[in-house]
Amino acid sequence: MNKMECGGSMGGSRSVRETKGSMGSSGQDREQYVCVDIGGTSIKYGLVDGNGEILCRRERDTEASKGGRGILEKVLAIVEEFVRQGRADGVCISTAGMVDPDQGVITYAADLIPDYAGTNFKEAVRARFGLPCQVENDVNCAGLAEAVSGAGAGSSLVLMLTVGTGIGGSLILGGEIFRGFGGNACEVGYMYMDGSDFQSLGAASVLTRKVAERKHEPQQQWSGRRIFHEAKDGDEVCIQAIDQMVEVLGRGIANICYVVNPEVVVLGGGIMAQKEFLEERIRRAMDRYLVRQMAEQTRLAFAKHGNDAGMLGAYYHFKNSRGYS
Repeated sequence: MNKMECGGSMGGSRSVRETKGSMGSSGQDREQYVCVDIGGTSIKYGLVDGNGEILCRRERDTEASKGGRGILEKVLAIVEEFVRQGRADGVCISTAGMVDPDQGVITYAADLIPDYAGTNFKEAVRARFGLPCQVENDVNCAGLAEAVSGAGAGSSLVLMLTVGTGIGGSLILGGEIFRGFGGNACEVGYMYMDGSDFQSLGAASVLTRKVAERKHEPQQQWSGRRIFHEAKDGDEVCIQAIDQMVEVLGRGIANICYVVNPEVVVLGGGIMAQKEFLEERIRRAMDRYLVRQMAEQTRLAFAKHGNDAGMLGAYYHFKNSRGYS
């Protein structure tokens, strides 16, 4: 079978990982969608075919400090490269920030990306390339990916939580993103807890800060990976900090479960790669706060798609929306 590459250099791209996929018998006649996952640090992108198979992957720096206009130009450059190769039937975008998916515009973003609010990807893609484009929040995309073909596949109601710098949430009901009245449902990171909020107490960034403070060392010297390595070697400070984070996560997850009663809770984010260390601990913490019947009904799972979740979720959202709205 023929092999397919993402293409040549895209002007300053950082090819951290590139994977080639098979085209199959249909070759270049197969539908191909440009999928872009915009994060604060990196932009992951590639091609996904009409069967949801990732044909190729690449990555480049976001350079968030250049702001919304800079990111828009990066996305347009990515799309243009594929368009020149005749390999673009639509554009599927997953992005940090609050999104109006109907308009394809960023409605709110943290200061990490200056002037991101107001960026309209759908309008820009249509104006330059005449291609259908859909845009969705990155956590919603991750949840959709896990619900359709990942850890939550086959479940009727999936709660997805991503634990990283903050805590993001999405709710997938019958294969569709539940957005709520104003479009901002499941912003669980802001959920009130102990005089603070869920993400200020339970995010991975809090874990590194706590360990560094207790060790009296700069936070830059500590990462989640190092903390778990030290914990597995018996470091009591690291073990205690992890247990405190797990307690917060268990309580927060239980509170959300009482409201939405999901069939499965899927946990994602870089720190959840530590499944062997965390799974039993988080399960016990959840069960401490859930009544027995609900604890027995609620499955806990860890995300399967990893770095592909944003691209796949963007594709699923595009297909659910038929590329138009």
